[in-house]
Parts: sequence; C-alpha cells; structure tokens
Amino acid sequence: MKKFAFVFAFMFSVFAVFAQSKPDALVLYRNGNYPEAIKICEQEIAINPKNVDSYCVLCWSLVRNRQYAEAEARATEARKIAPSDVRLMEILAESYYYQGKNTLALDMFRTYIASAPANAARIGNAYYYMGEIYIRQGKYQHADISMTTAVYTEPLVDIWWTRCGYAREMAGSYPTALDAYNKAIELKATNADALRGKERVTARLR
Repeated sequence: MKKFAFVFAFMFSVFAVFAQSKPDALVLYRNGNYPEAIKICEQEIAINPKNVDSYCVLCWSLVRNRQYAEAEARATEARKIAPSDVRLMEILAESYYYQGKNTLALDMFRTYIASAPANAARIGNAYYYMGEIYIRQGKYQHADISMTTAVYTEPLVDIWWTRCGYAREMAGSYPTALDAYNKAIELKATNADALRGKERVTARLR
C-alpha cells in the first residue's frame, strides 16, 4: 500500500512539473509573443482539432501578428466547429476589417454585437471598428453613433475619443466634436491628433 502511494505521488509530481513547464499560449499572447503563441496553438490543435480555445488564441495572435488572411481562414475553420462562439465572430470581423473587407466586417461585427452579452469584453472594440469602417465609407453620422457607443462603453481610451471627435467634425457637429477632442486631451495631453482637431473645430465655432 505504501509502495502504491509512493508511486502515485511520484507520478503526480512528474505530471505537475510537466504541466507547469508546458508553455501557455494565452500567457504568450498577452505578453506579446505572438509567433510562439501561434506555434503552441497549432500544436494543441494538431492534438485536438476541436479545441476552440486554442483556435481563439491562435486567431487573436495571428491578427496581432498581422497575418490577417490566415486569421480569417482559421477563424472560418473554427466556426465550423463552434458557429455560435462569439469570440470567433469578433476576431473574424477584425480579420475582415484589417483586410479592407468592409461589408463583411460590418456584418460580422453586427452579428457579434447581437450575439454577445452586453458586458462582453470586446463590445467596445466592435463599435470602434464599425465607426472606423463608416469613416472609410464617408458615413460620418453612422460613424458618430458607433464611436459614441464605443467611448460610452470604454470611456478611458483617448484614441477612441479622438476618432469620435473626427467623425463628429466631418458630420458638421462642431460643438460635440469639440467635446470629444477635449475629452481625448483630458485623457492624454500630448494627443497631437486631438489637439489639431480641437484647433480646427474651435476655428469653425468662432
């Protein structure tokens, strides 16, 4: 009995050491080591082709590593396994966005917003990206609505306030554009785009 307990304890300790030594793809991703995170995720998927968590970290890492077409391909592949996973919806939308596939990106961001909980981690990002797409398309009032929702969701991102101000400025809403630029400057006094935007709309309001 004692011998069995000793063997069991030894095997458990070996397993624990192995588990601790195994690289964590999510930690690598969060630390900005995207190539290594991609490598680990590919290994995990090779072992378990239905590992959706590995697919998600893989696709996040591919986008951050600017491998947008590959991120699109792998996210599309993963959605065949888990079509209702909102993480895959959002990262697929991002991969479309960075490739300039505006209509596909908008549709997928809308699907994500409709499917995800109201407090989902990437809701603000989805509205921000939608706002950027509307700016690309010259639909500045739509952009204003999306950017306003983004900054309402996450009010401490100075770049989002700057882009919100720009959308409002392009839509001719100068007083509210000034409010947005001022908020961006309040968050980051050296924000050059916000400072220039404030100067432009202040001149318009004189």
